Amino acid sequence: MTPHRGAPTIHHLDRADCEALLRRHHVGRLAFTFHDRVDIEPIHYVFEDGHIFGRTKFGTKVSVLAHHPWVAFEVDEVDGLHAWQSVVVHGQIVFPDPEGAPVEHRQYARGVATLRHLVPSAFTSHDPTPDRDLVFAFCA
Repeated sequence: MTPHRGAPTIHHLDRADCEALLRRHHVGRLAFTFHDRVDIEPIHYVFEDGHIFGRTKFGTKVSVLAHHPWVAFEVDEVDGLHAWQSVVVHGQIVFPDPEGAPVEHRQYARGVATLRHLVPSAFTSHDPTPDRDLVFAFCA
C-alpha cells in the first residue's frame, strides 16, 4: 500500500520490487500448518539469487516441516499507517544435509556462505547462536 492524497491505494509489486524488498531486510515470518493448527514464527534470513536461506535448531517446527514442507514467508516494510509494502512467498522448505548427497552438500554450503553475509561468524567457534545448526532454504 502507498499513500495517495491521504487515502490508501493498493497495488501489486512486480518481481523486481519484491526481490529488492527481500534483499533490504533480514527478519521475516515463516508460516506453516499441521493438521488444524497454523503457526507463524519470526526468523532471520538472507535472500540471494531467488533463494531464501535461514537457520534454526531442531525442534517441533523442524519435525512438522519435515512432513509438511509447504510454507508461506512474509516480509513487511512499514513507513506509516497507509504506507507499507509486503511480500509473501509460498514454497517448499528444505533442510539440506551437509553429509547428504552432493546436491544437498552444495545447497548446505551455499546456505552457510550466504548466511555469513548477515553474521560472518555463523557456523564457527564464535557463532552467537551455535544451537541453530540447521540450514533451510526455499525458492522465492
